[in-house]
Amino acid sequence: MTDTLSLPVEFMAQVQSTQKLWALQDQSSEGWVVLDSSDFENADVMPLWSSKELAKSHCVDEWQQYTPEAISIADWLEFWVEDLAQDNVLVGVEWRDGYEHLELELAEFSQQLAKIEAF
Repeated sequence: MTDTLSLPVEFMAQVQSTQKLWALQDQSSEGWVVLDSSDFENADVMPLWSSKELAKSHCVDEWQQYTPEAISIADWLEFWVEDLAQDNVLVGVEWRDGYEHLELELAEFSQQLAKIEAF
């Protein structure tokens, strides 16, 4: 298991390189995985990964009908932030169910992404 303090650095380096985040989308409903926060009461969290492979490894059990889908940093900043902010959703960085993972405020996470966006 990776130390949570090093996760953002590794995550951000990978995302900066590819300019993509990975999330899980249901192919039939086109809905995205959003679940209860394990760190905060009455909060939802959207798990995100830095690679398709990490995201795909979670497409089992209750998420077996989901597939990894890329979200560009540009699209995240332009379209996703506002919608997720309205729903008060946190971001789960390199989500690992049952293990330590980092849950960040949407604004904090998105500010970090804006710094690494390639124009």
